[in-house]
Amino acid sequence: MLGFPKNIWILVLASPLSTAVSSVMILAGSLLARSIAPEPQWATLPMAFLVVGMAAAVVPAILFMKRYGRRAGHLLGISAAFTGSMLAVTAALTQTFLLLLASSFCFGISQAFVQQYRFAAIESLEDQAKTPLVLSWLMISGIVAAFIGPEIAVAGKDWLPHAYAGSFLLLAGFNATAFLVMRNFKNPPVREEALAGERRPLSSIVGQPLFLLALAAAAVGNGVMSFVMTATPLSMHDIDGLDLVHTKHVIQSHIMAMFAPSFIMSFLIRRFNLAPVLFLGASIYVATLLIARTGHEVLHYWWALVLLGLGWNALFLGGTTLLSRCYAPHERFKVQAFNDFSVFFLQALASLSAGWVLFRGGWSAVIMIAAPFVGLIFILSALYLLRQLRGRPGREAAIHTES
Repeated sequence: MLGFPKNIWILVLASPLSTAVSSVMILAGSLLARSIAPEPQWATLPMAFLVVGMAAAVVPAILFMKRYGRRAGHLLGISAAFTGSMLAVTAALTQTFLLLLASSFCFGISQAFVQQYRFAAIESLEDQAKTPLVLSWLMISGIVAAFIGPEIAVAGKDWLPHAYAGSFLLLAGFNATAFLVMRNFKNPPVREEALAGERRPLSSIVGQPLFLLALAAAAVGNGVMSFVMTATPLSMHDIDGLDLVHTKHVIQSHIMAMFAPSFIMSFLIRRFNLAPVLFLGASIYVATLLIARTGHEVLHYWWALVLLGLGWNALFLGGTTLLSRCYAPHERFKVQAFNDFSVFFLQALASLSAGWVLFRGGWSAVIMIAAPFVGLIFILSALYLLRQLRGRPGREAAIHTES
């Protein structure tokens, strides 16, 4: 880590301050929405609007960064988060559900820029072989976010006359701190290979089997995680009547599990290549659904959400690393835009449907709907693992090192 560029340090410091937005919304946003939404099944709409905002903003965010640089984009994203925080404060004080949805959309815009941190980190490296390690450091900072977000939600809950208004005011302070940190970020240097090379059509890039696997890993990983996680606080606290402290602990444990194993996954990728890691992530998702079906006690939720986080880590880190091997440097912006829009669009559908499914069919319906998608990535990753075991590990994907 000491040998990495300064940019990596800045991204690692800014990441938990920026990603705390999501964990605040998981807890405070959903519970605030439950109290002010016209109908109970609309309580997951704020989280859904956050993901919709990501899907809507990801292509403009990447195009903005292509024209004005990573630094300007990161600062704009943090500014959107600050705006969303203040809108959420107003929504809580005035008990206005539409304002809460508007704030969630702003949070989604901010997270579209935050999602580009991983690409900014990769571009800041001289030695691309260190990509899994750098991504691990960036993801490990999410452990801090695992504590920051839920603690913000609970600590500020009663600061102001209406519940959770103070939570979002405290979040605005963290947004301001992230802005100050990110001001020190320098745009990564543009290298010659990033400007020159064969101009392949997007269709030929996204048609690669390994690109499709990388996209599937990210889409299923994020979609299933968002679908199950969005439903969890409402299922625990509102439907099953479990204590808010237990709900907070489950969400914190889930977010910790999303980021804590990053160094282990990075080591596994370097030691065994990507296929075993992707298969591991898919297998953990299978275990998640099996445990979630066994009961509604705190431990059932805890184990299911912890495994959900572990599986997401393997699929996200493996999928992002595989994606970076599927395009040349000069193709990065259009490929990243296509990938992230596809992933966030599907994630938005998952978040939008989570509340409706939960209140119509219960927790078991949430798990059953997630099952076919988990089965899909399990089969795809198993086929990729068999390919590697037969001596064809997919080195053909590493075109950017051969350009």
